[in-house]
Amino acid sequence: MNLVDQIAEARIQQAIDRGELRNLPGEGQPLRLEDDSAIPEELRVAYRLLKNAGFLPPELELRREVREAEQLLRQLPESDRSRARARLEWLQLRLAASRRRPSNLLLEDQYRQQLLERLG
Repeated sequence: MNLVDQIAEARIQQAIDRGELRNLPGEGQPLRLEDDSAIPEELRVAYRLLKNAGFLPPELELRREVREAEQLLRQLPESDRSRARARLEWLQLRLAASRRRPSNLLLEDQYRQQLLERLG
């Protein structure tokens, strides 16, 4: 168990000892955990923290934008689809280009700045 996990476990145990975790909604029910078996064990806590803070890596943010553009395109009348289709194609090109080059999230200026603001 790494240091972060040990600290978390100790704080959870302290809360249990003080009775702070009694009578909570869902008590006694199984947890719905997401499968994170594909994520290296040493990165799971960091990924979980970023996800809970609402951060997405740039490629996943781009995928979300593509999905939203696809949904918008399906909802628009045929006469209004040309601009939405052009935006979707542009987003798809950006996504394809991002897959060709490896990405270090800490080098992505906007992502790094948002992360520092949230953590600061």
